[in-house]
Amino acid sequence: MITKEQIISLAEEAMKDTDRYVVNVLIHKDNVIELFLDADSSVTIDDCVEVSNYINEKLDRDVEDYELSVSSAGIDEPLLKMRQYQKYIGKDLIITDKEGVKKMYKLLSFNDEQLEVEEAEAKKYGKLTKIIYHNATTLEINKLKEVRPYIKF
Repeated sequence: MITKEQIISLAEEAMKDTDRYVVNVLIHKDNVIELFLDADSSVTIDDCVEVSNYINEKLDRDVEDYELSVSSAGIDEPLLKMRQYQKYIGKDLIITDKEGVKKMYKLLSFNDEQLEVEEAEAKKYGKLTKIIYHNATTLEINKLKEVRPYIKF
């Protein structure tokens, strides 16, 4: 049986000397494997193909019957690794605390234990909406349920 640790190890070998890294691995029934990557810059389709090909070369389909899907961690997905936060400094995040309260904030800085943020408030001016920032505060990461990028259209 293929393990999560085995997939992570192979993916890290494939991405050695790059700014790409593993965000998550899901192994479903019947050895359906989903591998999610991110990078300090960006993840391209070619990056995903390269990692997929590397892993497929290292695993034996005659021994293990599996299906592998490699993709970037989507912009609409929650942030799971501290390293992901770097790209979002100065950008808006939707943060849900453990009580289920969801608010928008601008990320100012972070460390392993807390996020320094400014509360964001959407103000309507006729048909236009402007985001106003105020109340800089610190949020403890262990009190947060989920942190997602805010997607503006």
